[in-house]
Amino acid sequence: AALPAGIGRSTVQALHAAGVQVVAVSRTRADLDSLVRECPGIEPVCVDLGDWEATERALGGVGPVDLLVNNAAVALLQPFLEVTKEAIDTSFDINLRAVIQVSQIVAQGLIARGAQGSIVNVSSQASQRALTNHSVYCSTKGAMDMLTKVMALELGPHKIRVNAVNPTVVMTPMGRANWSDPQKAKPMLDRIPLGRFAEVENVVDTILFLLSDRSSMTTGCTLPVDGGFLAT
Repeated sequence: AALPAGIGRSTVQALHAAGVQVVAVSRTRADLDSLVRECPGIEPVCVDLGDWEATERALGGVGPVDLLVNNAAVALLQPFLEVTKEAIDTSFDINLRAVIQVSQIVAQGLIARGAQGSIVNVSSQASQRALTNHSVYCSTKGAMDMLTKVMALELGPHKIRVNAVNPTVVMTPMGRANWSDPQKAKPMLDRIPLGRFAEVENVVDTILFLLSDRSSMTTGCTLPVDGGFLAT
């Protein structure tokens, strides 16, 4: 998903700069329009990945695709005792089900062509650590990590690699807004040995590595970009 100045948008910009033909998927037309102006030649697809049938129609004819980044996600934060059905359904539809659906479409195309490929799932440190009010989000990312491993197991014989990248808090505009309060940020920063949050380019660099042949022997991994948070 091409989010405003987020991981998705920055990944598109980096791939475009490297000469890759990019298909950018977002549910927000304005974000895609501005991205096309910045990166002439990319192919925009406007669809809500939470809608299975619309996604099938929108992406069925796209490609051929060799590389896939599954980045679209929502974080709907609620105390456990107040979690709603709507939050569960929306979160799992976008954060997990859409990853399965889009990856199926791309993997089937790769296998039909007999082509190698690489899929990167954007997960989170929240897949492996409990965070207050994140019961649904943590659950979707924990599921994504295991999905990544099973996809790697089943798609490996087809020479398709599947890995996840697991960032800490990332200083996107949303990250800055949510973590600019020193009182809120300090307890998290105290658990990060490097003592800082991730910048967008830290995550993009890791995605590019996992997409590229420089990681050709790596599949089924969940690669932290967390300043050591998961090591503590």
